[in-house]
Amino acid sequence: MNERALHPSWIVVLFVLSQALTLGAQISIEQQETFLSSAKIVSTRTLSEGITRSSRGTLSDGQLTHDASIQSIDEFKMTKVTTMGTEINFKDTYKANIAAYRLGKMLGLAHMIPPSVDRKVKGESSAVTWWVDDVLMTEKERFFAKAKPPNPDRWNEQMYIVRVFDQLIYNTDRNLGNLVIDNSWELHMIDHTRAFRTHKQLKSERDLLRCDRQLFKALQVLNAATLQEELRPYLTNNEIEAVLNRRDRIVKIFEAKAEDQGDSAVFYDFLPVRN
Repeated sequence: MNERALHPSWIVVLFVLSQALTLGAQISIEQQETFLSSAKIVSTRTLSEGITRSSRGTLSDGQLTHDASIQSIDEFKMTKVTTMGTEINFKDTYKANIAAYRLGKMLGLAHMIPPSVDRKVKGESSAVTWWVDDVLMTEKERFFAKAKPPNPDRWNEQMYIVRVFDQLIYNTDRNLGNLVIDNSWELHMIDHTRAFRTHKQLKSERDLLRCDRQLFKALQVLNAATLQEELRPYLTNNEIEAVLNRRDRIVKIFEAKAEDQGDSAVFYDFLPVRN
């Protein structure tokens, strides 16, 4: 008999784990939200990466076991010196992570932004966010490894979406570690706690090169009423107004580009693996 053969009990454990992982990959976005809101938090451990004092929790509802990022930071300062310089009315808050997910869902970007819900963890209001499945690497790791995407065109189409979304939410912290790549080379945007500044202008207009056609249409129909309904618990009125101001600017820029360069040079049809 092979001494390294697995004990029957371990075979059962591995089978249960494989079933849980398969279930995690198959459940809907809404089911993921419910799981994050209600599943028992079995354990937590502090993450070494990042500056938002995040932790990684393991959650279970008896059928599915899955990890989540937990962020409870909620900081405001009149002025703060960061790596980007001195910022006025600095905010770093878990609320922005939830707002980014909700806004992304409204724009049809749920395939690129993992679900994030508002939940009390150890007595603190927190953003509990689905841990991305089947992670291959971060964009930071890809960049330093000089790894090339297997489909450069699809990769570029995803990056265009990231840039449009970051301009919309005025994301001041889109570092390379906050872009996660899964085994299918699909991009996932995480950690938006330093987004949603009240600036009415865009952070960098030159980042707006092309836009997914469905995303552009979704941007066009955004309005104050729906944003208030979805985001008001997590964004102030001024922050919501700024989103609309930046949306207006983004739409005008792409309309001007399309008129100058032609529709097909600016817009494209991105097909997500899952939405």
